[in-house]
Amino acid sequence: MKRTLLALAATLYLVASAKAQTSYGLKAGLNFAKVKTTGGNTSFTTDAATSFYVTGYADLPVSSNLSVQPGISLQGKGGAISEAYTDGKAKDNLMYIEVPVNFVYSIPTGNTGNIFLGAGPYAGFGVHAKTSQGNYSESSSFSDAGLKSFAAGLNFLTGFKFANGFLINGGYDLGLTNIVEDLQGASAKNRVFSVGVGFQF
Repeated sequence: MKRTLLALAATLYLVASAKAQTSYGLKAGLNFAKVKTTGGNTSFTTDAATSFYVTGYADLPVSSNLSVQPGISLQGKGGAISEAYTDGKAKDNLMYIEVPVNFVYSIPTGNTGNIFLGAGPYAGFGVHAKTSQGNYSESSSFSDAGLKSFAAGLNFLTGFKFANGFLINGGYDLGLTNIVEDLQGASAKNRVFSVGVGFQF
């Protein structure tokens, strides 16, 4: 009985300690999004379409330098194609709600702050699609646009968090799932570079 009570007390202590150490963050910035299409022995990558992202996350320490960061994110993706004899680029802007889980390693740099490196998976759901070219634009659901609503992939991130909580960061999103319905043996996947700023409370 005493051992059970001690184990329960230790568990409650660890949970309380983890909660006490948990911090929360918010970051936002620009996405430079492309779509890579492959089929057979050929591949094609679109030009970049500029969009944005907003992410809220929790930072859960695993050790003094390693933490897990689950979050929820609004991500603008898509791509652009330059076509001859047309009015500007044709752009596809795709908006997703994503749930990332990143594993982040921090490298202290004295009193200034920490360099951080991280990676992890994400899963997302497409909520809005928009095609535009010149003065023309059309919005639709993912299904009406011939797109798959579910998308998943890997995040890679790096940046610097100052001692006051302010952070600057860059990242890369490697899409692993085909985002287009009925592509006849080919696949199209998201590729996104991002830069941004944030604050961890």
